[in-house]
Parts: sequence; C-alpha cells; structure tokens
Amino acid sequence: MYITLKKTVTEKEVQYIIDLLERNKLGALYIEDLGNKKIGIMGSKDRIPKTDIEKLEYVEEIHIISKPYKFASREFKKEDTVVEINGVKIGGGHFALMGGPCSVESEEMILETAKGVKKAGGQILRGGAFKPRTSPYDFQGLGEEGLKYLREAGDKYGLLVVTEVMDSKDIPLVAKYADILQVGARNMQNFSLLKELGQCGKPVLLKRGMSATIREFLMAGEYLIAFGNRDVILCERGIRTFETMTRNTVDINAIALIKEKSHLPIIIDASHGTGRKSLVEPITLAGIMAGADGAMVEVHNNPACALSDGEQSLDVAEFEKFAKKFFKLVELKKELI
Repeated sequence: MYITLKKTVTEKEVQYIIDLLERNKLGALYIEDLGNKKIGIMGSKDRIPKTDIEKLEYVEEIHIISKPYKFASREFKKEDTVVEINGVKIGGGHFALMGGPCSVESEEMILETAKGVKKAGGQILRGGAFKPRTSPYDFQGLGEEGLKYLREAGDKYGLLVVTEVMDSKDIPLVAKYADILQVGARNMQNFSLLKELGQCGKPVLLKRGMSATIREFLMAGEYLIAFGNRDVILCERGIRTFETMTRNTVDINAIALIKEKSHLPIIIDASHGTGRKSLVEPITLAGIMAGADGAMVEVHNNPACALSDGEQSLDVAEFEKFAKKFFKLVELKKELI
C-alpha cells in the first residue's frame, strides 16, 4: 500500500505522516517518482490508520499494490532507480562494468588485475575474500587479508570495490573495505542475512539463486528494501537447467521481464552464467541489449593458474578487447533508450 500526496505538500506534512505510521509500528518509504510524491506503507494492513490518513487535506489517494514484491515493483515506482556510489551510477540509462577475479589470491595478482580493469574502462573491481565453494576442500578465500588487498587495489586505481558477504556477523568487516556488498546465489534466500543487509547503509548487489524463479528473485530484493536499503542492484547469473554444456543457463528473458516489472537496476554475470570464457562476450552483449544496466566479468592476470574459476575468466588483454565492444554497445543502447 502507498499514499500519493498533493504536489503542494510540505516537508513538515510528509514528516507528520511518517511519524503517524511509525507510531502505529509501520515502516514508511518516501520517494519522488516522475514528479509525484509517494509514501510506501510497510507492515500489517490492520495497523494502517486509513481514516487518519484520508482526512489529511494534502493526501491525494491511498493505493493498494497488487504485486507481492510491492516496493520493488513499477506499480509503486515507475521511474528507474539509479544507484550512485562515489560518482558511479547504475540504472536509468547509466551502465557499469565490473571486473576482477573470482578469488583474491595475493596482493600482486589483485593489483595487476585491477590495473587491467581500470585500463579497459571498468569502474568497479570485483573479487572474493570469502568464497562459498561446493567442496569444503577448495580454496575458501583469504578473509580480511583479501579484503585489504581489494581495498588497496581499488584505491590505487580509482575503482569501487564489490565483494561477497556470506554471514551476518561479517557485515561490519566487509563494509569496512567494500563499497558494494554482494549476496551470492547460494544466499539469495538467506533472509536473516538480507534483513541485516537492509540496514547496513551500503549498496547491495543481489545475485539470483541458481534455482530461483523471477518472483522469488524480486521478493529477495523486496526484503532488502523492506528493511531499509534503497540501493539494491540485481544480478542475473544463470539458473540451473537440464543443460550440461554450460555451467548454468543465462536467463535473458529474466532481464527484459525484470526491467518491465521492477524499477531496480539489473546487471548480467555471464562468467558464472555460462562457465565458458568464449561465451562471456556474446552473452554479456545480449544481456545489455535485453536491458541490463551493466556487467560483471571474471578477469584474472593469469587464468591458467587461478585457484578458482580460471576456465571462465578472461585475461587482462581479453578483457580490454571485450570492454571496447561493451562500451560501443552501451553508446548504441543509449541512443535507443
């Protein structure tokens, strides 16, 4: 449910409604959408003081939202959400390129890779310090040491840093070093983690679960919004199907449909989506044409020696060639928007 307000409403009047909702143990989400002022109401319908709200002269109408992913939907917010971090914008016609290794393995390798990402035009450095691996015997990441290397590389080359957080207890530690906190596919429906990240004060990159429906994906995003985080970036990274020739099946349909149903920005990760470096470029570019607001690409200074996901990682030179095509397509896409 949400309230539309008259254009003449004052800040004091907006705050009165927010205070009224909070006194009734309800959450309030105030936005401006295409020139319209709205307040989303979060919580039990039984607690909503409809009579008290309707009698206010600066209230235009109270609306019911039919979608289960209420505040992630275009039913609530028609205008694209733009997530801005230190001057880098994602969504609403702004595109971002993220690159870096699956795992941070050493200071030298992340610095060399970050240099290549920056040279190619990337704005965001990705890398795992805490790695959820299928086998307990595989490399699990360097932990805080890896976070320090990521931050050092990001600062040296003027890149934002995105990295995964796996456990609620690690949020303060990861937030100390990262600009964007990533929720991996295996944690998409870790609701206790999502609740905490809703209150973390930093943008969250939410990856689609490997068996998640589009509705479940959007509902996970709704958790983040409902618990206070407006800076949510979705990521299509492939789902598990009967196909065995690729690691996953990238759902290009989902990108186009989510752009239709939700105002949240979405990026594509064809590295995890396909598991094949030869497919990263064509599938990423297809995702951009389908509506993606950016891409995440695995890049390693020496993929043959990578401790994880080397077979799907581009080397620095390959990433640079890919980036040229990416940015050419982005410019074309901007003309078409």
